[in-house]
Amino acid sequence: MGYAESTLIDAPVELIWRLTTHIDDWPVFLPTVQRLERLDAGELRVGSAARIKQPGQLSAVWTVTRLDPEREFTWETLRPGLRLTGRHLLEAAGAGTRMTLVLETSGRAAGVISALLGGMMRSSLRQEAAGFARRAATVRQSGAQDARDHP
Repeated sequence: MGYAESTLIDAPVELIWRLTTHIDDWPVFLPTVQRLERLDAGELRVGSAARIKQPGQLSAVWTVTRLDPEREFTWETLRPGLRLTGRHLLEAAGAGTRMTLVLETSGRAAGVISALLGGMMRSSLRQEAAGFARRAATVRQSGAQDARDHP
């Protein structure tokens, strides 16, 4: 099963990519992330991992499986009988960026989990997309040169 949320953000791809890959900052502006602990150091890369606590869920370790600069960041986590794959897809749209967030479920428990939690998954994707858009607007308003320059 898969869920997707696409939104047009009035900010260049370069900025949205920085917001997307500087995952340490997510708890500051994403209501879908309560805590995030990087399990490695440096720039995000294939194999990078983070322990994430999200509302109503147990902590999970997410591991980057694909990173295509300024285009795609994909990672996965495993739970008993379930694989969750999260994709952050970016594409230029005029002077802005179309961000598409995708959450896919697979494994023997995917059907049950999707039936029980599909609404929550859709809502989380909408909240996350809105969080990225708000953060981009705040960074742009502040005139910060880098997303990390903004508190």
